[in-house]
Amino acid sequence: MSSSMIETIRLHGSDNVVTAKVTIPKKTKISEEDLITSNEIPVGHKVATSDIATGQPIRKYDQIIGFATSDIKAGDHVHTQNVEMQSFDRDYKFGVDAKPTDYVPEPERATFQGIKRPDGSVATRNYLGVMTSVNCSATAARMIADAFTEEELQNYPNVDGVVAYTHGTGCGQAASGLGWDFLQATINGYKGHPNFAGMLMVGLGCEVNQVAGMMERHDWQQDDAFQAMTIQDVGGTMATVREGVARLKEMLPIADKATRQTLPASYLKLGLECGGSDAYSGISANPSLGAAADLLVRNGGTAILAETPEIYGAEHLLTRRAENRAVGEKLVDFIKWWEEYTAKNGAEMNNNPSPGNKAGGLTTILEKSLGAAAKGGTTNLVDVYQYAEQVTAQGFTFMNTPGYDVASITGMVAGGANIVCFTTGRGSVFGCKPVPSIKLASNGAMFEHMSEDMDINCGPVVDGEATVAEMGEQIFNVILDIASGRQSKSEALGFGSDEFVPWQIGAVM
Repeated sequence: MSSSMIETIRLHGSDNVVTAKVTIPKKTKISEEDLITSNEIPVGHKVATSDIATGQPIRKYDQIIGFATSDIKAGDHVHTQNVEMQSFDRDYKFGVDAKPTDYVPEPERATFQGIKRPDGSVATRNYLGVMTSVNCSATAARMIADAFTEEELQNYPNVDGVVAYTHGTGCGQAASGLGWDFLQATINGYKGHPNFAGMLMVGLGCEVNQVAGMMERHDWQQDDAFQAMTIQDVGGTMATVREGVARLKEMLPIADKATRQTLPASYLKLGLECGGSDAYSGISANPSLGAAADLLVRNGGTAILAETPEIYGAEHLLTRRAENRAVGEKLVDFIKWWEEYTAKNGAEMNNNPSPGNKAGGLTTILEKSLGAAAKGGTTNLVDVYQYAEQVTAQGFTFMNTPGYDVASITGMVAGGANIVCFTTGRGSVFGCKPVPSIKLASNGAMFEHMSEDMDINCGPVVDGEATVAEMGEQIFNVILDIASGRQSKSEALGFGSDEFVPWQIGAVM
């Protein structure tokens, strides 16, 4: 059997595999690579373009993604049955690829319609939040938020909603250590996020994570935009619900005064999420998002790459772009921490990709990471942050988060991200109140199949109908549009109330 159409994608001349654009039957001649397939190659999966001996590296993106566990012949399907991950040294070459950023002149920079808060911070949405100190107050918090129906809010058109932020911790844990620090930083980051016009904190009263303790620790003061209470002090669940509703009703008229104005894109902090759920993510959606991130940085804004386990094996590409050695070493330190952390917990860094990722053609974490790192574009890495730490630098940054999307984005939002782009090849339905989440499909088939959930189709890059730069510009324009108030698909569907997941580390007691 022969084929006249181009059925594979070659990412670099030095690669010894190419990626199938369609499912390729056994014994199909791939003219562009002058080979015949030995077996069926599923869409998104790899086929060897030359013989690869046992123990020799598999190369994609001109980088090593794994090593052959058996002799591989040209035309063979290359995947988990004949590839393994091995440790090998990488040269971090701190800063060798750093270069001056080509900023857009200030008079020509992009703008959007944002909400400027009294403290000078800028919001893309205008919510009231009900934050819990502990899981024990979750039901009461939801009952408070549920009282604010569309009918209840119709007289407050500038308020996007009232959302309860519940979580599974706050007690049964040590009041010190990394897990405690992450919880504190996350709650404090949400409390101060500009997308909230007001916040109500609800505790139980006897938990480890005391409301009074947080108020003292973070120097919170009750005022027109922040109130706090505990169920035990107020007098039970329903008394707390009634009191909470009353206090939020007092905040509503103040929150409704928020109006949008033309502001520079430099106020945007963009969270870049998902390593990639199929092989196309690293070919279309991720590099296209990277191009959009470059545009945002060139316009004075901030992009935040995260998911440390999902850049594992590609971190050397980021250290080469570090503004200075200290920034690069901060990233390497997090990589080393993750190696120790996974080992202590009986895991390994190659636990990722997931079964769904592998079905989509991703074989090792190295392959996934090389594609994931593409979301960070090409500009200098200006700073590296711990989970939920406030991101203050402008430019391309990195935050240490897990690969688990909900926990990762929770950390970035706590750090100040006011808009998120989420790439997906298999299909994500993620939403993220109070921050809009924009879904980028890596391929046209999935975009059409899940069109009610997907915002942007990056498939034209795979099909040769658009360049990465062209798609990046399209994504950037959608970012500006949605930051200005247009709902993303997940917002229209009502997603985002259950996706608040602080990163839990440490013993449950």
